[in-house]
Amino acid sequence: MSMFSRLAEQKIEEAIRKGELDTTAYAGKPLPVDDLSHIPEDLRMSYRLLKNSGYVPEEVSLQKECVRLYDLIHACSNEAEREQHQKMLNEKSLRLHMLLEQRGLGSSGAFLQYETQIKDKLT
Repeated sequence: MSMFSRLAEQKIEEAIRKGELDTTAYAGKPLPVDDLSHIPEDLRMSYRLLKNSGYVPEEVSLQKECVRLYDLIHACSNEAEREQHQKMLNEKSLRLHMLLEQRGLGSSGAFLQYETQIKDKLT
């Protein structure tokens, strides 16, 4: 065991003895599984760093934005605003489809095939 590993273990044991870890969100509970088995082993650490820093791939943020715009369209009572939101949704959807095609995911994904049915079911 390296010197840094031993030092880290000592600090953790000291914090446990002092009760400093008893107030954490997962105190007494198992930690959530962070399954990275689908990520190549040499990329897992960099993927975890990006994920922990709040970075999300552009397609994920575009999907969230599309869902938000879809909700706005259905909640909007002003026709001019609705048209503006629909135009933005069309632009974001087009960008999302282009990204997925570019990355080889294409429009054959289950979500993209059944996107409208899923949205209708959720509303």
